[in-house]
Amino acid sequence: MQKPSRYYLSLFVLLLMSYYYIVPLASQNDSALVVDVGVIIDAEHIVGKMSQTCMSMSVEDFYATHTNHTTRIVLHIRDSKSDAVEAASAAIDLLKNVQVQAILVPEQSTQPDFVIDIGNKTQVPILSQAASPSLSPTENPYFIRVAQNGSSQVEALTSIVKAFNWREVVLIYENNDYGRGIVPFLTDALQGISARVQHQSVLSLTATDDYILQELYKLKTMQTRVFVVHMLPTLASRLFLKAKEAGMMSKEYVWIITDGLTTLLDSLDPTVINSMQGVLGVKPYVPKSSQLEKFTKRGRKRFRQESPDTDRFELNLFGLWAYNSVTALAMAAERVGVAQVSQFNKSVITKNLTDLAAIGTSEMGPSLLQSVTNIRFTGLSGEFHLVDGQLQSSAFQIINVIGKGEREIGFWTPEFGILKNLTLPSNKNYTINREDLGTIIWPGDSNVAPKGWEIPTGEKKLRVGVPIKSGFAEFVKVERDSETNKVVATGFCIDVFKEVMDNSLPYAVPYEFTPFETPDGESAGDFNDLVYETSRGNYDAVVGDVTIVANRSRFVDFTLPFTESGVAMIVRMEEDERKNAWIFMKPLTMDLWLMTGAFFIFTGFVVWVLEHRVNKEFRGPPHQQVGMIFWFSFSTLVFAHKEKVISNLSRFVVIVWVFVVLVLTSSYTASLTSRLTVQKLKPAVTDITYLMKNEEYVGYQKDSFVGGLLRSLEFDPSKLKNYSTFEEYDEALSRGSRNGGVAAIIDELPYIRLFLAKYCTKYTMIGPIHKTAGFGFAFPKGSPLVPEVSRAILNVTEGDKMIGIEQKWFGKEADCPEQDGSRVISDSLMLDSFKGLFLVASVSSVSSLIIYVCMFLHENRGILASKVSIWQKIMAMSKNFDEEKENSSSDASKKTLTKTNRVVAVPSAAAAVVCPQSPVMSNYDNAEWVFSQDEGFSTTEPVTPNHETMEIVVLDMVHTN
Repeated sequence: MQKPSRYYLSLFVLLLMSYYYIVPLASQNDSALVVDVGVIIDAEHIVGKMSQTCMSMSVEDFYATHTNHTTRIVLHIRDSKSDAVEAASAAIDLLKNVQVQAILVPEQSTQPDFVIDIGNKTQVPILSQAASPSLSPTENPYFIRVAQNGSSQVEALTSIVKAFNWREVVLIYENNDYGRGIVPFLTDALQGISARVQHQSVLSLTATDDYILQELYKLKTMQTRVFVVHMLPTLASRLFLKAKEAGMMSKEYVWIITDGLTTLLDSLDPTVINSMQGVLGVKPYVPKSSQLEKFTKRGRKRFRQESPDTDRFELNLFGLWAYNSVTALAMAAERVGVAQVSQFNKSVITKNLTDLAAIGTSEMGPSLLQSVTNIRFTGLSGEFHLVDGQLQSSAFQIINVIGKGEREIGFWTPEFGILKNLTLPSNKNYTINREDLGTIIWPGDSNVAPKGWEIPTGEKKLRVGVPIKSGFAEFVKVERDSETNKVVATGFCIDVFKEVMDNSLPYAVPYEFTPFETPDGESAGDFNDLVYETSRGNYDAVVGDVTIVANRSRFVDFTLPFTESGVAMIVRMEEDERKNAWIFMKPLTMDLWLMTGAFFIFTGFVVWVLEHRVNKEFRGPPHQQVGMIFWFSFSTLVFAHKEKVISNLSRFVVIVWVFVVLVLTSSYTASLTSRLTVQKLKPAVTDITYLMKNEEYVGYQKDSFVGGLLRSLEFDPSKLKNYSTFEEYDEALSRGSRNGGVAAIIDELPYIRLFLAKYCTKYTMIGPIHKTAGFGFAFPKGSPLVPEVSRAILNVTEGDKMIGIEQKWFGKEADCPEQDGSRVISDSLMLDSFKGLFLVASVSSVSSLIIYVCMFLHENRGILASKVSIWQKIMAMSKNFDEEKENSSSDASKKTLTKTNRVVAVPSAAAAVVCPQSPVMSNYDNAEWVFSQDEGFSTTEPVTPNHETMEIVVLDMVHTN
């Protein structure tokens, strides 16, 4: 009797639940106003079935907990049959015949597009899980995205790519709005981490299995091994089955799937899951809770009862979003209230109205829309919070497809990046490290992270472009075998490349050299053309003496340089200066000679001014005084001046000037001695500006970027000549700019070093005059080989292998004394080196002159104070300056008596007769001859002293033998 009882009990529960679905519960408020809500699903798809179950349970759960509700939403379900037109037709039917106030479209497909347009016209809110970024709530005001925007997962996807340093990915997506919507966002995000989408593979939903297989074989021939798949399960299932058939689910392959597929992994067939082993995926993280756990158990039982023909059931995120959407809509209807519930405002009735126009616009729609967008609560899938009409994203879960399902290996959040778990300290920074992920099982059951690329099996070898050059064979030379016509490339650059590719990479990379030539064997262009052809895909790499410059890096990626960098000049050595009759002028530059001469004259003039009134040797006729100025100053050059200076100011000026002369003569002597005693050579040109100023001819290497560099430096293009061999360099420099050659060759350091090793006795290097990065190998943009080859170059250049290659092609560095900097003559002494000395001399002379002038003006203050014209004052002071002035030392000498002298005392009046009046008298005593009565001054008579003065005259005794 126990089994029949259980049977009847189960039947009773089923009937009761069916009754709940059709009519309101017995416990509901019978007076509640019904709000009709339309639901458009794909009844045959697992997501449609699950969403229908979850929405029904949401209605029941909400009104079971809200017994005092004033409104009640009633779901009216329509089947879209997986067709966009059927979905639009169902929407019109719901609006016209049921007059629903909102429509739910709980699936990611193209069906919502038409339905959203209808909702905009009728002002009925459309709640959809459409994640395509092409559908924007901003552009569609009545569209509410109750799922996360598909573009929100882009950062999580690119974080995985960056964590493993993959440089290129292939994007595979389905050809519809859902597939295309994420492409621009993913492309931009990859560029932000220095990666790129190397190829896009677009598959139609109607594509046959043969076409999919053919497309996969095409992808297999490419180097890139990282594939990002953005598809819904229907097409993705076929893709992975064929990928396994094509052998693309093996080692070194990487497959990453987006949330649209990752969320529905549980609904896929076991054979599809088996073909996806090792795939990585991202999906929105759903926090665990007791409420979710209980609902999952209830939902599993309910789903099996409503869909007994479905074998598998796992509650996924789409079902949770559908549950939360109904809850939000029910809460919004309660907030709007009974008074807002109304019918549609219809247009004026005419005969030509379409069904859509006849529906009108919803009165409740705008209020319901506003209420839904302001709803915020914690639902089964986490926090329900709409911003700008769409659900906000939080954390993403990173999974690895292993065995019969998925395994969690980490998380990604906008705040912290990649995480092993979400329980982190608040001070953690944003990081993207592969170590923060759990153990990953890659395709082919491998534990080793794929490098993201490989040389495809069966593809032709790496096409390495090499330049065709008529000279400089030490760097690169291309020939063809006379018997096999096979390309034979040799040279320094070729050997470095072979050492890197053959012996330094951890894997084998087959390659072949392809000359950059025309059909007749001539060069097809310069280095820029070769680089550009690489960017167009005609070459897989460029090897040769290709300089890394900015404009080329726009088209290709360069490896690290393997040579020294820089641009310099080659110039001729001048002959021995000792044969020059004017070599004595060489130690000083012309401006220093002129400055020195000017200071000689100026110092002589200052000393003359200071000594003219008190020193008889600085007096006399004008021509004698001018000669004294030049004689005294220039005689200090050899310290031959015999004139004594009396004034302290003069002594100060002379002492400083003699020190300046001492430094100048010592420097001059040292420089001249060096030039005369040591055989030296010097470069004919020392500065690039000299070449431009004198319009000299300049040479450079043919097809080199140096030509463009010289033109950018504003060299006259007509003065530029290009050459192809070192022999042409030698001939052009030997002729010189005036004889059909050039004054200098400007080239890169590697060429100059080799050239000087051959012609070191005739030429020298000036510079570098420009900085470059050196020679490097070029690869197409985003090539995964660039970092690998760069690391290998470091290993080669830091070891002894590079030294061996250099000695093989360039030989040992030549011992050339002429290139030693100490053997090349230095420049002449320049004015800048002696500015300090001249400054000291000028300050001492000028300051002494200023002090003297002030003292002179003070002595003649009476003249300055007189009421005459300025010209008369100047003339009076000039006459006074020209008069000799007795100084204290002369007076003292006159009073000195010796045993060999005799003293005669005479009256002053008599003395005046015997001797002329002493010039050393006060200005006031001499005033009678300065001005006359006619000049407006009263005659000033000499003052006669009251007492008799005696003048002591010292007469030297004449001793005779």
